[in-house]
Amino acid sequence: MQGDEFDTDFDYALPESLIAQKPLAMRSDSRLLHLTPEGACEDRVFRDLSQLVNPGDLLVFNNTRVIPSRLYGRKATGGRIELLLERITGSHEALVQIKASKSPAPDVTLKLDGDAEATVQGRDGPFFRVRFSAPAETIFARLGHMPLPPYIRREDALSDRERYQTVYASQPGAVAAPTAGLHFDRGQLNRLRSRGVQTAELTLHVGAGTFSPLRSEQWASGELHAERVEVSEALCSRIKSVRESEGRVVAIGTTVARALESAAQSGTLRPLHGETRLFIRPGFEFQCIDAMLTNFHLPRSSLLMLVAAFSGQDSVMRAYAHAVAGGYRFYSYGDAMFCHRGGQHAV
Repeated sequence: MQGDEFDTDFDYALPESLIAQKPLAMRSDSRLLHLTPEGACEDRVFRDLSQLVNPGDLLVFNNTRVIPSRLYGRKATGGRIELLLERITGSHEALVQIKASKSPAPDVTLKLDGDAEATVQGRDGPFFRVRFSAPAETIFARLGHMPLPPYIRREDALSDRERYQTVYASQPGAVAAPTAGLHFDRGQLNRLRSRGVQTAELTLHVGAGTFSPLRSEQWASGELHAERVEVSEALCSRIKSVRESEGRVVAIGTTVARALESAAQSGTLRPLHGETRLFIRPGFEFQCIDAMLTNFHLPRSSLLMLVAAFSGQDSVMRAYAHAVAGGYRFYSYGDAMFCHRGGQHAV
């Protein structure tokens, strides 16, 4: 595949009516598309997940917590601006996306709603370096809005503060939810554990770059935007034990897949505390995970490429066509897909 072909190779048509704008009343009421190891599509409901995982399997969750990371304000000229946090880089400093009629120049001070300021220090690729008039964590906690994705065309509501979080979210730092986990409620987790299914957690703080269009230089370099990852030694030991007992490692979301495969790049799963830029696309050799629960992703996105690398590009694109034809709900507040891979593992 040539770099200039990735737009069409991972494209699909999606009616806007299938983009979920709000969550369902109950988390576990979502539909579930099972993409079987043979490439067949089975229409299920999310509660059927307990029939697709086995006692002794290990489900790995991303415990990151979304922070209210969208700020609004005005330029000195009066034009409206929007800041979306990528990550906090110092006590008063952060890397952000800025949405404005014209990109602000260095040293320009932006007036934020709520009597705070941010001074632009410079650029870092698609992001801006800014310095706030108060500690960054304080400003986002006091003035921030929940960062609903751009394809959700409404203002964030008070209910999104809880609903755009997983029920097990505990480590603040993400600017987007690990959406495969949004389908789990406490009852579903308890039912899985009562069947002998194991659970474990890691942390990957999802950055704003997850919604940015894939750039040709990322394709050429084989690297994506950096995201912070914590894979503990205890988790590595548990995965080794599951392997020895012939259980499966099930990634709850593409963020877990990226974190674990980043930690296994040496050929052996090792603790990872730092950043990953790993770009998983067809041709990638998975070392760690056996199955994955995931939502439906944007066309031409790195997340769709990861799923295609895992379960086969042809099978995944057929599954997406099946989901569109079947009226599945797409993206962050949408439905889910459970998929598999075959082959041997190095871990």
